[in-house]
Amino acid sequence: MQAALALGASLLVRPAQACEYYSTHLRITHPWTRATAPGATTAVVCMKFDEVTRADRLIAVQTPVASGAELMGLAGKSAVDLLIPEGQETVLDETGIHLRLVGLKLPLEVARSYPLLLVFEQGGTVQATLNIDYSRFG
Repeated sequence: MQAALALGASLLVRPAQACEYYSTHLRITHPWTRATAPGATTAVVCMKFDEVTRADRLIAVQTPVASGAELMGLAGKSAVDLLIPEGQETVLDETGIHLRLVGLKLPLEVARSYPLLLVFEQGGTVQATLNIDYSRFG
């Protein structure tokens, strides 16, 4: 009986996979950016939000490798203020809406990772990891 209950409970709560992070009502998958050249001052950050059970807003992003972050790809936006609609998947990518780290404090190197703090209006603060996945230059 206990084994059946344990199995049933494990089916209700999915364990987080590598590069998955959760707020109280959404999943964040694989925050990443490309490596940067020495002297670069910005980096584009990509990630996906899904399993959204309640609409929320991403209102701040902090990392020790940059002095700040901006939301790019939306007309008239530069402050971090991204609506994440309930029941939909929201993707931040290099060609569309994305975050841009500004004031890089060091070059971002392939295979490194850095702390990334995501602040949501309703879902609170999520401690994630920013992965440096691909080389952007030469």
